[in-house]
Amino acid sequence: MRSKIVLGLFALAAFLSLPFLAGQALAQPYAASAAAPRIDGFDVEPVANPAPGNELAFTLYGSPGAAAAVQIDGATGGLVLVETEAGVYEGTYTIRKRDKITVSSAATANLRLGNRVASAILDEPLVGRASARRPAPAARSAAALKIDRFDVDPPARLATGEELILTLSGSPGGTASARIVGVKGKLVLNEIRSGVYEGIYTIKNRDRVAADSVVTGNLRVGDQETSAVLGRSLLASSGYQPSSRQAARLCVNCGVVEAINAVEVKGEGSYLGMIAGGVAGALLGSQVGGGRGTTVAEVAGAAGGAYAGHEIERKMKATKHYEVVVRLENGGTRTVSYATQPGFAVGARVRLENDTLTVVQ
Repeated sequence: MRSKIVLGLFALAAFLSLPFLAGQALAQPYAASAAAPRIDGFDVEPVANPAPGNELAFTLYGSPGAAAAVQIDGATGGLVLVETEAGVYEGTYTIRKRDKITVSSAATANLRLGNRVASAILDEPLVGRASARRPAPAARSAAALKIDRFDVDPPARLATGEELILTLSGSPGGTASARIVGVKGKLVLNEIRSGVYEGIYTIKNRDRVAADSVVTGNLRVGDQETSAVLGRSLLASSGYQPSSRQAARLCVNCGVVEAINAVEVKGEGSYLGMIAGGVAGALLGSQVGGGRGTTVAEVAGAAGGAYAGHEIERKMKATKHYEVVVRLENGGTRTVSYATQPGFAVGARVRLENDTLTVVQ
């Protein structure tokens, strides 16, 4: 009898464990699939010549928590970029013998968040000297191509998480970008209305931005190009009044972590757990009494085993995640979910962007 009981317990464990392990899934952070991903910058370190073994280093700035990749014209393979920090994606492509990469080869970046994709085409050559990255001399610019104004809406401090809002006004229908000394890569300025280009750069941990960092704006229309240097500090002065947009972003997005709660969610049981539990329970009940007593014990054992099997299955499929409660500067609260324990503590000052929290120092 003892051997049959042991056999029943092993049968119950076998039925409950194997079918459900593959189905367990950790809770993921709240996805920003409802919002379209954005690409803030796309840059490359060009090579002097496309010989096999030389490397093209790409950097992409955009929405955090996404999947980034680059396709290169003439290359025999693609490149997946790794998110080295929130919203920063990097990768290096090693040129192969079969590649046909030339100075005219284009590179396209794709950033996927949920089921939505943003794309950007590199606006500079992959092959050329480092000097080819600098803006073209003014003499090459046509009279119609001009930059009327290049300005910044500066933050009150140059700390991680703060934003620089750059605006360039000039000839419409072009491609605009900006480079900031102390920041790796290039910021894309999107044409928000005719002749007005804007880009928002969030300062990263790696950046070495100073109030007097040189910022160069670039405008390209067709094969003509012109540039302008920012003529003001990146840091707001004591009497500076930020724009309503800057103030609104700071008010809405910044806050303090009030609580970090670990939440365990039981899984849903299925008929498989009930069947497995019922079989094992009936087997155990058959060892009790005799005659009608055995039958009654089998029925009771089957019912009890089915319930136990259902509960065991729910426990095995349970998931655990962490809910972070943030008190925003405007008085509201937001809760963000993480699959694993976040890397900050209660009391940390954070910025909320695309349902992702970034610590603000």
